[in-house]
Order: sequence, then C-alpha cells, then structure tokens
Amino acid sequence: MASFSLGRRRVLPGFAPTLGFTLFYLSLIVLVPLAAVFLKSSGHGFDAFWAAATSPRVMASYKLSFGASLIAALINLFFGLILAWCIVRYEFPGKKLVDALIDLPFALPTAVAGIALTALYAPNGWVGSMFAPGGVFAPLFGENGTKIAFTPLGVLLALIFIGLPFIVRTVQPVLEDMETELEEAAASLGAQRWTTFRYVVLPTLTPALLTGFALAFARAVGEYGSVIFIAGNIPMVSEITPLMIIAKLEQYDYVGATAIAAVMLIVSFVLLLIINGLQAWSSSRGTRK
Repeated sequence: MASFSLGRRRVLPGFAPTLGFTLFYLSLIVLVPLAAVFLKSSGHGFDAFWAAATSPRVMASYKLSFGASLIAALINLFFGLILAWCIVRYEFPGKKLVDALIDLPFALPTAVAGIALTALYAPNGWVGSMFAPGGVFAPLFGENGTKIAFTPLGVLLALIFIGLPFIVRTVQPVLEDMETELEEAAASLGAQRWTTFRYVVLPTLTPALLTGFALAFARAVGEYGSVIFIAGNIPMVSEITPLMIIAKLEQYDYVGATAIAAVMLIVSFVLLLIINGLQAWSSSRGTRK
C-alpha cells in the first residue's frame, strides 16, 4: 500500500487544481480572444468577410507584411547564426558589448526604434543620404539614386532589426552546449570545414534555427511600432497589415478589422504549424542518427 502511494506521488502537489487553473488561464488569455475575432468577423456573413479581407489594398498589405517578414526572417537566420557563432566560439575586444547590444531591440520601445531607423535611412539621414541623388552610392542605382525609408525596403530593414535577437538567443545556448570534440574528431578524420559544418554542426543546430526563425517571423508579421514610421504608409506600396487593422478600427469598421485579423491569424498559424512540424521532423531525424 505504501509503495502504491509513493508511486502516485507527484513532485508538485495539487496536479488537478493546477491543471485546471492552467487551462482556465490559457482559455481566458488566448482562446477566448481568438474565438472572439472569428465570431466578430463572421457576424455579417461570409460575403462581407470576404469583401473586407480581400480588397486590393488589403491584399497589397498581406503581400508586404508576410513577404517582408519571411525575407527578414531568412536574412536573420543567416546572419544570426554567424553572430551567435562568433560570440560563442571566439574571443575579441568588445565581445560583452556586442552580446549586450543584441538585446537592444528587446529593450528599446518600438516607436523609438522606428523613429531612429527613419532618421537614419531617410533621404536626409546619415545612411539614406548616401543613396539619395548626389550621394556616394547613388550612381549604383541610376541618376536619381534610390530611397530606403518610406519604401518596402525600409519595412524590411525594420523587420530585420527587431527579429535578429530571436535567432541569436535561440542558437547561442545550443552552440555553448555543443561539444567541440565532435568537430575535432571530424577534422582529424580528414573532413573539410564545410563537411564538418554540414554533417556535424548543422544537424544539431537545425531545431534551434527553426525555432528562432519561427519566433522572428511571428514577431515581424505583427510588428507595428517600429515599422509604421519608416514605411511611409503609401497605399498599395508600403502599407502593412497591422496598419490596415488600425485604419479599420478608426473608421469603426469592426467587421473589416476582425476579418483582416482573422486572415493574419490563420496564415500565421498555418506557417508556424509547418515550421514546428519541420522542427519536430529534424529533431526526430537527428535522434535516429
């Protein structure tokens, strides 16, 4: 009898109440608001929902938001891995400062980041003036140069800025725990650097890379504060989807706002589900090996 009771003992007491509270809290904070989005968007029928969610201006915002978020996450995937690798594997002057600066997008208010990026990349800014007519790099883009701020390129730069820490901070702990003896053994057996990275390092890092990619993509899709200033908000050119939701709310078009939000939610959920599936597949494949 004593052994039976010991076998049923939990590390944390009160499993049933804590599980019930967890489900209640999750429903209250996550599930109920999400359900309200779908209920509100379907309140006027499917035709009204479809018209609000697929208007040309909204479709252009989908293309910019999801496309720029995907490109920014891919760019951060590459450079975030390099940055994490340098921080973990090498010693250099100012290493602690670089490590601290990575978290700057987390600590900096998004509106402040947007204003700073706009001031930097505007045609009269320090970097933007180099690409404006008469600038150093203007001849590379023709007589009139090119604009960075108030274009989709400016949106992309803002999304890269806010998404980089997610990649670095998910890959960095895995690199710190990785045993360098495996790489040394591969090198001693005659493996080239690329071969060692591809068959020894990359399989271990793949789940962390996919997790960081998913986090960076999810953050970029819903980003508003740091993008709204540098985007310029030109209809059909540089309007992001969160801006369209805000515009609908300001017009008291709650059905249109929730319809756009529902589309963003569905697409984001499907993409994250695919990414998590790939992450689970890579983890199980690495375990079998």
